This record gives sequence, structure tokens and C-alpha cells, in this order.
Amino acid sequence: MHFQKIPGRKAPIIAIVGSDGSGKTTVSQEILHFMSDYRPTRLCHLGKQTGNLRRAMRQRSPLGEKVDERIRKVSVSARQNGISFPVALVMFIASMRRVVRFAKMAIFHLRGRAILTDRYPQVAVSETMDGPLLHGRELTDAGARTLMYLEFWLYQQMARLKPDVVLRLNVDLATAIQRKPDHRPEALEKKIRAVPLLTFNGAPIVELDAGAPLETVLAQAMATVKTVMDSYPPAPRP
Repeated sequence: MHFQKIPGRKAPIIAIVGSDGSGKTTVSQEILHFMSDYRPTRLCHLGKQTGNLRRAMRQRSPLGEKVDERIRKVSVSARQNGISFPVALVMFIASMRRVVRFAKMAIFHLRGRAILTDRYPQVAVSETMDGPLLHGRELTDAGARTLMYLEFWLYQQMARLKPDVVLRLNVDLATAIQRKPDHRPEALEKKIRAVPLLTFNGAPIVELDAGAPLETVLAQAMATVKTVMDSYPPAPRP
């Protein structure tokens, strides 16, 4: 892989992206250990994790199932009739979970930590795969549109901090369903379709076949990570 270090950057940012079921968590943990042998490294999860919360609610109690069903009906209604300010506010607050996590990550990076991220914010595709939630939707009032503009601007600012390299894990729907049986197949399919469209502000993207044996995926990922880490001088240990 040909890699060119970003001028002025003191520590690398490596992002791992892919649909649920692509093996991001497993690959991230292995790469974290590898990067930590070079210099202090921080693993940052940049998702909202609202999906995990909803799945946990469904599994733990009948009340959780009812709440999740209510959320689903509101989502369907919003797609059909447009999003009003109260619904937009809830979506905006959920989206801000990612903004807060990104800000914490940026602080660690400024302090000289190497950064490995599980997911990464982007503006190429809205509504899914770590993009803004409100952009591109039918909004019914000025309050909702104001939140949309603010959210989109915040995502643009996050996307400006370009990763040194993006490891993109590509997975087919059957494999993703097998690995994530508690996820809705239609949601997985939507994410899988979106993954190839992500551009990450022109950052280099390395394509990995997440359906291959784990040893093969890790070997390819480690080779890329080694190239990036070797381009930075060693950092003093605390």
C-alpha cells in the first residue's frame, strides 16, 4: 500500500468501518494490541449505540418490546408524513452522542495518542452508517430544519478530521445475518448497501473481505496498519 503521512500530524488515526456483522469489534481489538506495541493507542467507538439500546430493551422485558415498537411506528410515520420539531429534537440528541464521543477522541489525539476508531462520522450518506440523521429527510417546520442544518454542520466539522487510512470491512447479507441474528435483516441490508458509498473526505480506503477467514482479514489489516505506524516517529511512553 502506498501511504503518505498527513503533514503536521503527530499521531495516526485509523478507522475501521463496515456494517454490523462485518467483524469490526473483533478486528478492532486485535489491531489495538498491535498498535499499542508502537505507541500509546486509544480505541474509540464513534457510534450512537441507540440500536444496541433498543435491542437490549426488546430482549429484557415486554415493556421494552412495546417501547421499541412505538419507536418503530414513529419512525414509519416520520418517513411518510415528515419530521416535526419534537421528533427532530429526539433524533438530534441521539446524534449528539456521536459528536460528544468524537470530541473526546479529538482530545486524546491532540495529546499525542494514536487513535483507532470503530466507525467514523461521514457526510456522503445520510440517515445511516454514521451519517447525519436529519439531512435529506422531509421536515415539517422551521425548528426541525434548524436542527438539520446544525447537525449537518457538526458532521461536516467532524469529517474534516480525516483518518490516515480507513479499513473497510465488506460483508454479504447472509453472513451478517448469521453473525447478528438479533438485528433486523432490512436494517442490515440498508447498511451493507451504504458501505461502498462512503468516502471519508478522500482518506485512503483499504477494502477487506469480511467473509474471509479471520486470519486472512487480520493479516491484510495488520500490513496496512504497520505501514501507517512506521511512518510516525516513536512516541515516549508515559
